[in-house]
Amino acid sequence: MEKFKAYEKSDFLHSAEARIVRILSEYLEPAARFRKYNILDTIVFFGSARLRAKKDAVKEYNKIKASDPKTTPNFAQKLRTAQQHVEMSKYYEDAVDLAKKITTWSLNLGLDSNRFIISTGGGPGIMEAANKGAKLAGGYSVGLNISIPFEQFVNKYVTPQLSFEFHYFFMRKFWFAYLGKALIVFPGGFGTMDEFFEMVTLVQTGKIKKNLLIIIYDEKYWKNLINFEALVEAGMISREDLNLFSFCNTPDEAMKCVTKHFEKYYLKKKV
Repeated sequence: MEKFKAYEKSDFLHSAEARIVRILSEYLEPAARFRKYNILDTIVFFGSARLRAKKDAVKEYNKIKASDPKTTPNFAQKLRTAQQHVEMSKYYEDAVDLAKKITTWSLNLGLDSNRFIISTGGGPGIMEAANKGAKLAGGYSVGLNISIPFEQFVNKYVTPQLSFEFHYFFMRKFWFAYLGKALIVFPGGFGTMDEFFEMVTLVQTGKIKKNLLIIIYDEKYWKNLINFEALVEAGMISREDLNLFSFCNTPDEAMKCVTKHFEKYYLKKKV
């Protein structure tokens, strides 16, 4: 006689037939936890998982530089890569600074709910930096981690109660979009571009109806990668579509943009 109910059967829950159950779980379980900790909305940080803190990047560079070029395989390439890590570490430090500023500002609002909480993909690089900044300010931060073969692990700065592990990319993206009131896109690669373009497309097509602030951090970096004007000139987007996002180049500039937007749309009326 059968002793286990269907929802107790691991083999079934991991089967193709139970896929909808797994998808629903990645909606319902986070929703329950966000309610429990009174998380009303978030500010999402996107960016490369490969960036490092300046002290770590400098340490790596000095270690390679001090090694013997004759006995170190690919010495020149390793040194160039380490130098690049040092140069790009400025974005990590800027993300820490900005997340700390935003969290301090949010905590000082004196609101009953947990508002404008820092949210990231929960991994290393820019994600770690933003979670670190929030923790340094004494606030909560969310980590929406995804199970993939490389790079991704939950960083130590995510608030443990708000650390999530997703299997489905689209459910993870849902929670970025659903709770997010602002999106800050730091330099990154394929994953960062994917996340940015999906979010800006949802705003462009009216699927996201709230006043979502989208900041692209470091105009020079992004315009070197993406020729936005060429998209307009080719008729692929409208000139007005360039107003869907703004460029900021320093933590102070981004902070000013965030507070101005939130004071206009989310702090003078009921959300």
